[in-house]
Amino acid sequence: MSPQNPKSHFTPAFRLPIPLHSKTRTHQKLRVSSALIEPDGGKLVELFVEESLRDVKKREALRMPRIKLSRIDLEWVHVLSEGWASPLRGFMRESEFLQTLHFNSLRLDDGSFVNMSVPIVLAIDDAEKHQIGDSTKVALVDSKDNTIAILSSYIGFLGMALSSIKLRTSIEIYKHHKEERIARTWGTTAPGLPYVDQAITNSGNWLIGGDLEVVEPVKYNDGLDRFRLSPAELREEFTKRNADAVFAFQLRNPVHNGHALLMTDTRRRLLEMGYKNPVLLLHPLGGYTKADDVPLGWRMKQHEKVLEDGVLDPETTVVSIFPSPMHYAGPTEVQWHAKARINAGANFYIVGRDPAGMGHPVEKRDLYDADHGKKVLSMAPGLERLNILPFKVAAYDKTQNKMAFFDPSRAQDFLFISGTKMRTLAKNKENPPDGFMCPGGWEVLVEYYDSLVPSNNGKVPETVPA
Repeated sequence: MSPQNPKSHFTPAFRLPIPLHSKTRTHQKLRVSSALIEPDGGKLVELFVEESLRDVKKREALRMPRIKLSRIDLEWVHVLSEGWASPLRGFMRESEFLQTLHFNSLRLDDGSFVNMSVPIVLAIDDAEKHQIGDSTKVALVDSKDNTIAILSSYIGFLGMALSSIKLRTSIEIYKHHKEERIARTWGTTAPGLPYVDQAITNSGNWLIGGDLEVVEPVKYNDGLDRFRLSPAELREEFTKRNADAVFAFQLRNPVHNGHALLMTDTRRRLLEMGYKNPVLLLHPLGGYTKADDVPLGWRMKQHEKVLEDGVLDPETTVVSIFPSPMHYAGPTEVQWHAKARINAGANFYIVGRDPAGMGHPVEKRDLYDADHGKKVLSMAPGLERLNILPFKVAAYDKTQNKMAFFDPSRAQDFLFISGTKMRTLAKNKENPPDGFMCPGGWEVLVEYYDSLVPSNNGKVPETVPA
């Protein structure tokens, strides 16, 4: 069923064709079901204050100690507020932080586990720690001193039975062991890790944990807020479309026809497995990304051209922005990416080569083994309900002048166009081989790289952080 309003934020999606193996976890029997998968913990945990109480809460916040949020902090408030990290109720306390670092999971009150592989924490410095003292509530403000949220010792009901909430006596402040955090998240403490440089190295020496009451839903006013659908909104859309399977594909790069081939093949295989209406969640990452990644605004512009050129099918695809910052932490981070999509209603997650990976910041090699991401996902604690779909390798088939699945028996017929090669062609305003990317999408890439050329005054135009 198509969306009732085709001009809404559910932009036409594309049939991004990702080849996947029909094999999922060996211990997991695939079951065809028409209901959406339940969120982790059984309930989607949204942390918004009721609209009628927001002004009252903002006035209360004026009397509280304050913490100014960085851009990445704000992105994490966004993630937490909409329930992407359900059942987490705020920035992590020490027990949650340690479980995440050492077990990649959280134990719930009933003894069950949910996956949580990336710490979601808020750092403060010595002066802020002293200012907070014994306070049980702290106001979190943005760069313009607008109150965004209140960090509390505990929150009343939030729609749950009181018996299910553990009352906590205070906000928790604990030591920020940066080296341990970096080593266990990235598997290295080598200099030059983008997220570490941006958000950890110069951050405070303390972490503060507590429950969040979000009084001002996070908006970026960048023309893209209409694409930022919450897990609840995505679930509503999937239900409208009568989806009996949702397969999620995350990307932080422009879409080429190899992606499209892979997505189309994924849907075909799900239909063969017995599903009647599989829907693709095309979910570009929209939080912090490293400087040499194509910025979000340009990526979304390129995605729209891909849709306009008919590469994607709006009837079976939902395009939305995933608000999380990017760590580039490989097999550790890909678990977070998969877990968050469960909360959005996805029961299939497509994983490719070296997910969430990057080149080693010091040595000339990849930081992670290219196959470890998909292997870890198939074994990760708390992800047993999610079907992991590794995809085949797509490359440019010179005999057919189009993207196709790589056939090792005729390897000489295939051309692998790396991201570096693609960027070089776009920077030089050269065209890739016909059939690699739709013309409209390629024009956007060329326009982006052309915008980086120094202007007459010798300054390179500044890009807005994603």
